[in-house]
Amino acid sequence: MSKLHAAALVCAIGLSGQVLLSGQVLAQTPTADQRSACKPDYKKYCAGTAPGGGRIVACLNKHRDKLTAICQNAIDTRKK
Repeated sequence: MSKLHAAALVCAIGLSGQVLLSGQVLAQTPTADQRSACKPDYKKYCAGTAPGGGRIVACLNKHRDKLTAICQNAIDTRKK
């Protein structure tokens, strides 16, 4: 394989990874409705949790049995 073909292959793999990653990030980003549905529960149970990396959702899931029904529904909707 020539150096040009190898470079093209590396670029193609890198770009496809970026496209997949951006799709995952978009899928994980909560909507404004989901954020507002869980805001009171976030303040009550997860206020000290730093955003990013799914930490807030993990915290909310940890306290799932205490969450309001509307927040539980928002989390369930997000998982789909």
